[in-house]
Amino acid sequence: MASPRQFYRRGPIQRDRQSVTFADVRRRFGFRSISIGRWVTQAERDRAAGLFYDALADLMSILQGPEVLISLRETLSFQYGIGGRPGMLAFYEPAARSFSLAKNAGPGSIAHEWFHALDHYLADKAFSDVSGRIYASEAWLRDATPVPHPLNDRLFACFRSIMLDEQGENPSELFRISCAADKANGSVYYSDPAELCARAFEAFVQDASISNNFLVSGTKATDEARMGLYPTGDHRQRINAAFREYFSCLGRALRANLSHAAESRQPKLAPGKTKDQ
Repeated sequence: MASPRQFYRRGPIQRDRQSVTFADVRRRFGFRSISIGRWVTQAERDRAAGLFYDALADLMSILQGPEVLISLRETLSFQYGIGGRPGMLAFYEPAARSFSLAKNAGPGSIAHEWFHALDHYLADKAFSDVSGRIYASEAWLRDATPVPHPLNDRLFACFRSIMLDEQGENPSELFRISCAADKANGSVYYSDPAELCARAFEAFVQDASISNNFLVSGTKATDEARMGLYPTGDHRQRINAAFREYFSCLGRALRANLSHAAESRQPKLAPGKTKDQ
């Protein structure tokens, strides 16, 4: 029997014990549900749970946010080794608000699929006139009506940095290369705004000081990267800076909301009483 594939990781210790289960993953991050395929053995399940736990904790650290960011306020579901599609290693399903990874080929796709989930989740929060299946990145490109908010302004800055040039007037080089690849393939995939932004997010995550190729891989030394289908050079740096600004502000806002909610659940003191009375 072949030995299990090994994954490179460099980052902080993310758990206080050696073994974790998918129940621990769900409990910590608050996923709405986690489903495991019937053909995933117990040994595969145990190993994958630890890899997922570390990858999601690493993503949380990179994004500087709390656990509710990873589960999108407990609205996101996750499937492992189940619901596969021919030729697809991983995919996000908007109708079910669920992302799925294949048992043997999905690792390295987590950051990409998670961003699809975030992009979809944010659409009706960033725009006032969108359908339930549209992504925020697509809505932005279509000039949907924005919801005024400082966080949304920073999100739009991310989209602008990905899809437009530095002057903000013409398509970015990444967009142009992606369109050319689609024309050569006779399809629309790489130039789709949700796909462009998910690949830009992958690059941002892979450039972080925490490295985990179970979370993300392939934005630097793959055929797609060499074709220019991931951001490069100064453009990559501008995108990374926009993402850092957005997620830093989003993380602070989420933590402040959680702190306020926790305080509101504390028992109220009677007038004139102290905690020691």
